[in-house]
Amino acid sequence: MEDNIKLGNPVFDKMMFVLDKGITEQNHRDYRYENEELIQISEGIWAMPAYMKDNDDFSMFFIITQIDDGNTVVAFSTGEKKDEQFSLSNPMITGKGLNLLTKHNKDRAASILHFLNQISKAAEGNWRIVSE
Repeated sequence: MEDNIKLGNPVFDKMMFVLDKGITEQNHRDYRYENEELIQISEGIWAMPAYMKDNDDFSMFFIITQIDDGNTVVAFSTGEKKDEQFSLSNPMITGKGLNLLTKHNKDRAASILHFLNQISKAAEGNWRIVSE
């Protein structure tokens, strides 16, 4: 990732993290964040909590799926509770989700950015600028 594109800057909203390979039953545990593990919520769509705290209505989830061009991407969704129903928002690209989380909890957003950068350093993914 370019040095001048930083977490919290508006241009970071256009950053997408792309994995080099898809998520499967065989490798999903390789992408654990803290004590959380990816679970398949629908065919080809994996989710994992990124930020959930007791007594905090805001929550965010990693969403990993293959997009139309065949790439497997890391996106984010917020959790939404309506009455007793819990659902996920429409996914947002990686940078936009991290910038949203930065406004709510800067330390957690920085921790997740570090997690993704570790995946990049392991040559299992990389950052790309996209147009929405």
